[in-house]
Amino acid sequence: MTRYIFITGGVVSSLGKGLGSAALGALLQARGYKVRLCKLDPYLNVDPGTMSPFQHGEVYVTDDGAETDLDLGHYERFTGVPARATDNTTTGRIYTEVLQRERRGDYLGATIQVIPHITNEIKDFIHEKEGTADFVLCEIGGTVGDIESLPFLEAIRQFGNEVGQDRSLFLHVTLLPYIPAAGELKTKPTQHSVKELMSHGIRPKILLCRADRDIDPDDRRKIALFCNIDEDKVIPALDASSIYEVPLTYHAEGLDRAVMDYFGIEDVKNLDLSIWEDIVHRVKEPEGEVQVAIVGKYTNLADSYKSLNEALIHGGIANNVRVDLKFIEAEELEKRDPAECLEGVHAVLVPGGFGERGSEGKIKAVQFARERKLPYFGICFGMQMAVIEAARNLCGIKDASSTEFEGCKVPLVAMISEWVKDNKIEMRDENVDKGGTMRLGAYPAILTKGSKVAEAYGATEISERHRHRYEVDIDYKDQLEAQGLVMSGVSPDGKLPEIVERPDHPWFIGVQFHPELKSKPFDPHPLFVSYIKAAVAQSRLV
Repeated sequence: MTRYIFITGGVVSSLGKGLGSAALGALLQARGYKVRLCKLDPYLNVDPGTMSPFQHGEVYVTDDGAETDLDLGHYERFTGVPARATDNTTTGRIYTEVLQRERRGDYLGATIQVIPHITNEIKDFIHEKEGTADFVLCEIGGTVGDIESLPFLEAIRQFGNEVGQDRSLFLHVTLLPYIPAAGELKTKPTQHSVKELMSHGIRPKILLCRADRDIDPDDRRKIALFCNIDEDKVIPALDASSIYEVPLTYHAEGLDRAVMDYFGIEDVKNLDLSIWEDIVHRVKEPEGEVQVAIVGKYTNLADSYKSLNEALIHGGIANNVRVDLKFIEAEELEKRDPAECLEGVHAVLVPGGFGERGSEGKIKAVQFARERKLPYFGICFGMQMAVIEAARNLCGIKDASSTEFEGCKVPLVAMISEWVKDNKIEMRDENVDKGGTMRLGAYPAILTKGSKVAEAYGATEISERHRHRYEVDIDYKDQLEAQGLVMSGVSPDGKLPEIVERPDHPWFIGVQFHPELKSKPFDPHPLFVSYIKAAVAQSRLV
């Protein structure tokens, strides 16, 4: 029997519903239960694929090629359960499905309305998870009170009534703000948020109360009284020094026990949190520190590189060091001597991105890392810039560029128009819609035996997630390899370069895919483990 936990948020946005959902999922797993997490996003976009990283943070890509909300990255990192296309939907996708059915005549002439047609579509999305796990945790994006969230709130209200209280639980995340002038935390916003939620017919049974300091027992009793909730179901959710501490702190406050009590589960399974205790120990008590420079174009919003940031931390956990991230705006590097920004760092990384802005700064960062023998990691766009840098500065192809850039004369990187996916040919051109038209999801690659990447993976056949429209032209393979940039990983048909590396460099690797999407604190991605190990070695040379 599948039980459903719906997580809503109130008072303000960015309270950490996604992280809280992921942490609860990890706790239920630690009790021996199978979990699945999903998210309902209220924005009108069909998916976040065409949204600016400044608007919504990174786009998280699944193995099956879906562009999804970044919270699915939290879910996967905390539980290890691979996210799927069916774990994320939006208002835009829900309406698109309903309207396509209406155009086909599937509704037999009925007047299409939010209730029941939109709400039924939302409920169908949730019902698809039936039988796939012991617990399905479903996060509702946005904040209670937003007009965009109304169809989702109505749908989960109906869903809860239909499956019954013994199979559905509503958990509400709120904020207790501290008012310095009064010298106290205020409970009124939480009371109003719960009142708003109850006005939609949903009565939360557990409150997860975010605060930056201890919550007085009197405040917890007050919240319980005014919100009509058992006092032991008012759970403090205090700020933590590391997100990987959250499962431990939520367990200490009784969150997972509250869930068990609500469902009347006499838990006889052994609770094992040792994996999280070890991770937190390594995070809090590292044996050293390295600094990695991230030369990107979305550096003003940390969530733009959320999975990347966490994967670097995972590499640090594996090497028992703290990783200090130094974000450098690529456009700034175009105006300055790279040494002014990069001198003293132990490694350089150029992440993925779209468009020409900042590209010359990234190329300068590649050159600096190559010439100074600094560990270099190029991801997606970062690999393409490594190829262009080598072509310009070593192969003598001064006009080497990408067709993604204006005025490209020698396209070493060009838009891919045809590739193989699941033994079928996929085709694209410049006139198709932008959304969902890239090379997306998991693709295999063949690695050269004896290469650095093969050594890091411990394998010569891998599968990694992609998200890009442009590819390096393999016709330049011989020229590049003559100058030391080896294509050590290619697609199974040998047509698409997947990895480049420099055997004569301490650690210089570029990959066309996004390895950060598969890294977890308890299972760090091998490339990030190897990269941070090289950074540690570099730190000892300084």
